[in-house]
Amino acid sequence: MAQKIEDYALIGDMETAALVDRNGCIDWLCWPDFSSEACFASLLGSEDNGFWKIAPLEKNGRSSRRYRDHTLILETNFERPGGVVRLIDFMPPRGTHSDVVRIVEGVRGAVRMRMELALRFAYGHAVPWVTATRDGIRAVAGPNLAILHASVPVHGENLRTVAEFTVRKGERVWFTLTYGSSWEPDPKKIDYKRALNDTLRIWNNFSGRLKYKGKYRDAIESSLIALKAMTFRPTGGIVAAATTSLPERIGGSRNWDYRYCWLRDSTFTLLALINGGHFEEAEAWQNWLLRALGGSPGEAQIMYGIKGEQRLTESEIGWLSGYENSKPVRVGNAAAQQVQLDIYGEMLDSFFHAQHGLRGHSEDEFRVLCLLLNHLETIWQDPDEGIWETRGGREQFTYSKMMVWVAFDRAVMLAEQLKFAAPLEKWKTIRAAIHSEICARAFNRQKNSFTQAYGSEQLDASLLLMPVVGFLPGTDARVKGTVEAIERELMPDGYVLRYDTSKVPDGLPPGEGVFLACSFWMVSSLKAIGRKRDAQALFDKLLKLRNDVGLLSEEFDPQHHRMVGNFPQAFSHIALVNAAFDLEADGARVRERAHRKVGRKPTKNSKTRAAR
Repeated sequence: MAQKIEDYALIGDMETAALVDRNGCIDWLCWPDFSSEACFASLLGSEDNGFWKIAPLEKNGRSSRRYRDHTLILETNFERPGGVVRLIDFMPPRGTHSDVVRIVEGVRGAVRMRMELALRFAYGHAVPWVTATRDGIRAVAGPNLAILHASVPVHGENLRTVAEFTVRKGERVWFTLTYGSSWEPDPKKIDYKRALNDTLRIWNNFSGRLKYKGKYRDAIESSLIALKAMTFRPTGGIVAAATTSLPERIGGSRNWDYRYCWLRDSTFTLLALINGGHFEEAEAWQNWLLRALGGSPGEAQIMYGIKGEQRLTESEIGWLSGYENSKPVRVGNAAAQQVQLDIYGEMLDSFFHAQHGLRGHSEDEFRVLCLLLNHLETIWQDPDEGIWETRGGREQFTYSKMMVWVAFDRAVMLAEQLKFAAPLEKWKTIRAAIHSEICARAFNRQKNSFTQAYGSEQLDASLLLMPVVGFLPGTDARVKGTVEAIERELMPDGYVLRYDTSKVPDGLPPGEGVFLACSFWMVSSLKAIGRKRDAQALFDKLLKLRNDVGLLSEEFDPQHHRMVGNFPQAFSHIALVNAAFDLEADGARVRERAHRKVGRKPTKNSKTRAAR
C-alpha cells in the first residue's frame, strides 16, 4: 500500500528533488532536472518501478523525523529494541551533477540495517545494465548513468542492489548516488562529510536572510525553504511542484504534471521572495520571466519548462498504475497551449512590484511590456479557459477580466512613474471600460456576489483576490458580499474549494479536495474586509494541515483528513507566506498601490508593503 502523500518529506539541490517517506524510502526522484524521464517512479506504481530504501531489519519500533534547523537536511530516527539509529538524507548543491547522500549514524546500542536500491529509468520502465565497482555499482540505461558509492559491501539480488550491515553508537555508514550522462566521463566521487558541511552552510545562509521575527517565522521559513528547493538554480525558474499525477481525488482522473513554471504564479512568487528578504531569488525569477516572454507577444504561454521550453506535449504513461490506482499518469501538460488572459495581469503586476522591490526597469524592458499591452488590446474581450485551466470550453471568466484590468492599471502606473513614452490616455480608457464591464456583467444581485463568469450563478474562489489586487477595496459592499458568498457556498468543511466541480462543466469528472492556496487567499480577504480575528483563526487552522516537517500539497481531503494533489505545492507555500505577511501588515495591504519612489536598491531588511 502506498504511503500517504503527507508521509513524504522533500530533499533537493535546486536542480532536482526527491521524496523520502517515513520508513526511509526514496520513492520519487527525477534526474537531471525536475521534468526528466530519468526518475524513480514507485510513488506512481509498484516497487518494481524504482525505489531506494534504508531501514532497520527489525520492524518493531518507532520512528520520528525532522529537518535540521534552518535547512533541507532530513533526519529520521529509528528506535528499535537494540538501539537507535539516525538516517540523514540530503542533496548537496554542487552545480555539475546531482547527488543523493544517505548517512546512517549510530545513536545508541546496535541496530541491524538493510539497504535496497532498485534503479529504474524512463518513469520506472527501463532496468539499467549494472556492473560492480570497487565500492558500489555503475548503472547505465541509454543516456542515463547512476553511480553508487558505499562504505559497506553491496551485492545484486533480484535486479536490486542490496547491503546488510550493523551500525553501533558513534559509527557512520554512508552511501552516495550520483547521476551523470552515460557518454561522458564518470562523475567524481564526493566526500560525504564535506558535502554535508557545504549543504549546511548553503541552507543556513539562505535561511539567515529572513529577518522576520514574528510569530509565524517557522512557518514562513519552512515554506521559503521548500520554494527555494523547487527552484532550478541555473535559470531561476520555479516549478509548481516536484511531482506529476498525484491525484486531486484518490482514484480520480484530475492528475496533472506540475513540474513546470506557471506565469499565473509570478506575482505571488515575487512578493513571497521579496517579503522574505530573498532578493537574489526574486530577481532570478524575474529574469526567467523576461526570457520566457522572448518572441512575439501573441505567443505568450501560460506555463513553460524550467529552462523556458515551450513544447510541453502531454502524454500518458500506461505502464504506471498511478498513485493508489489513480489513472492516468500524465507527463507534459496540454494546458500550456490554452489561452488565459489573466497571465497578462500577473506579468504586469510582477514587473510593477519588481520595479519597487528590486530595481528600476530599463526602457527596453518597458517596451516589452508595451508590446504585450498592444496585443492585449486586441484580445481582452475574447473568452478564455480561465485561471483553473478548465477543459470544458472558453468563457468570459471574471477573474481573467479582472487581471486584464490589472495589466492596464499597472502599465499606467509604471509609465507615469518611469516617465517613459506610452499611450497613457488609451490605456486609462481601456482600464475604465474593463472595470465598468466587470461591475455590470459579473455581479449577481441575487447572490450579492461577483460570479465565476459573466451571467453565471457559480462562484469562484479566485475572486477573493479582488481586494488584494486592488480592483475594489475591502470596504466595498460588493467585495464583502463576494467574500461572504464564497464563505457560505465554497467552504463546506471550513476550507475553500476553487469552485463547485459538481455544478461547473469543466470537462472533467466532478470531485476534488479543498484548494489550500484559495484557503490562504480567504485569510487575506477576511483581513481586507475588516474581519481580522476570523482571518487569524483560519490561518492558524490552515497551519495545522501541514505535515510533521511543515510541507503542504495542492489540496486537502477533509472527509479522509489527508493531503491530495501534487506535493509539495509551491502555490500553497507561496500563499501561506503572503497570507502571513498580510495578517501582520498595518492596515489593508493590497498589491497594486505602492506609491513611492521607484527603482530603489533593496536592502536586506526591506519589504514590499503595498498600501492603497
